[in-house]
Amino acid sequence: MGLDFPRDRAEAVRVATSFWSSVKRRDFLTGSGFAVSAFTAPVTRWLVTLTDGGADHKGSQHVGRTDLEELRDAAEDARRWDSKYGGGNWKANSVTTCLQERAAPLLRGTFTDAVGRDLFSVTSELSRLAGWTAFDVGQHDVAQRHFIQALRLARAGGDVQLGCYVLTTMAMQSLLRGFASEAVDMAQGAFERAKGQAPRRVLAFTKLIEARAHARDRDAKAASHALATSESLLERAEADNGYEPAWIDFYHHARLSADAAEVFRDLRNPKAALAWNQRAAAMPSGVFTRSVGMRLAIVGTVHLQARDLDHGLRLGNRSVDILARVQSSRAKDYVREFNTALVAWRHEPAVRDFLHRTRTELGITA
Repeated sequence: MGLDFPRDRAEAVRVATSFWSSVKRRDFLTGSGFAVSAFTAPVTRWLVTLTDGGADHKGSQHVGRTDLEELRDAAEDARRWDSKYGGGNWKANSVTTCLQERAAPLLRGTFTDAVGRDLFSVTSELSRLAGWTAFDVGQHDVAQRHFIQALRLARAGGDVQLGCYVLTTMAMQSLLRGFASEAVDMAQGAFERAKGQAPRRVLAFTKLIEARAHARDRDAKAASHALATSESLLERAEADNGYEPAWIDFYHHARLSADAAEVFRDLRNPKAALAWNQRAAAMPSGVFTRSVGMRLAIVGTVHLQARDLDHGLRLGNRSVDILARVQSSRAKDYVREFNTALVAWRHEPAVRDFLHRTRTELGITA
């Protein structure tokens, strides 16, 4: 359920709304895990056909611009709460309720082509957000299904830039689940098909995720090239100062620099990682709580790679201070990677104290 990517738009609406209903009723059984092969058909069909035909529909209730604004507000609230408190907070989880109780009836309503395109787009973004919050708390099978439905709805709305962003998010899930090569293919496919149709900032983010996937695959040359392309596109995007969707406004030079530090951490190049980290502007922890906590764990790991235990532990402890207030299994994965880098000093009293702290405050046992 939820893995289908129907060719027919009406069937796509039925599949998506049925899946949202099952998640809301908790009939959907989690635990089957993430299967990268389940992305094959959806990705192929989106790459072959980016948009459907007309988006108008005759149904029950009339759908207007006020309905769309309500859904956009719900999406904006979910993005803000997710950044601050993680995917496990009650506000982020309310996205699934919004999809089932508000978006689903609207998709079965009466709307013009123009309203329909916007309706499919905002519903796609809500489904992507529902997938992101599920991914953040470790429900990878649920997240994967939300992403697939988001991609299908983006096609129904003829929203190529959002489809590119959703596919890039799918690539990010794949690389963080250990499928870096497949993530490279998805990111490159998203870039090539949306080139010339999506804003440069969206394309720049796609190249960033490609760089991260190459780094996980230990391909330093390809990672550096993709990162340089992302930086160039981002510079041109900020010079253009044209229209850009709200959901990509987070991607700026500070975010690129922070992710570049992670790229070079994965490439075991602490000198380059620390140089990039210096370029990353300080992010306010009250707004981007999870991101700040993860970044501290990343940079702390880099210092451990540079054999600087004291500096690494200081950053590691600051990371725990922040992430103890966030419900995010994804963020805890960064602390686990930090703990792995501590193995060489496992007999040090300060290291034993830190590992005890991560067990008691974050529930990290390995």
